[in-house]
Amino acid sequence: CTHYLFIVVVAVNSTLLTINAGDYIFYTDWAWTSFVVFSISQTLMLVVGACYYLTFTGVPGTATYYALIMTVYTWVAKGAWFALGYPYDFIVTPVWLPSAMLLDLAYWATKKSKHSLILFGGVMCGMSLPLFNMVNLITVADPLETAFKYPRPTLPPYMTPIEPAVGKFYNSPVALGAGAGAVLSVTMAALGCKLNT
Repeated sequence: CTHYLFIVVVAVNSTLLTINAGDYIFYTDWAWTSFVVFSISQTLMLVVGACYYLTFTGVPGTATYYALIMTVYTWVAKGAWFALGYPYDFIVTPVWLPSAMLLDLAYWATKKSKHSLILFGGVMCGMSLPLFNMVNLITVADPLETAFKYPRPTLPPYMTPIEPAVGKFYNSPVALGAGAGAVLSVTMAALGCKLNT
């Protein structure tokens, strides 16, 4: 019972992190910087909880189930945004499911080897989430235009969307997020596995 309660707590906290930190669809001058930082933070929250859940049950597929829990929690929480008048296609949930599937695949393909899950699964999850997340963001209505059209009444002045400066802070936010995520996710995957021992 304690183990399952822990799983739920981690999933809820993952969702809270996403709601608080993952609001990078309000683009400012720091758009790509935000994308990199928040992609990494969400990757780490996914990988530690998913690896814990996966090695606890020992059943390939539970990492994907954990990502589904995160997704559903986030969609329910972000449903409150409709009350503020946001359009449907502006509410984005980071794409955890494909990355979690890669964790399951690494665990299953290596015959439930924890070390392979940590190394291969961690790298694949860390590299894939920024890519999937950018594809996810591309499908959304222009974030800057929407942020001006639907200003959040609770935003402090320094959070108000502003016109971006010419050029981007990073040339390739997906590559930077994937590179950093691949390294850091291995450590968090190891932590997730260690929590079961």
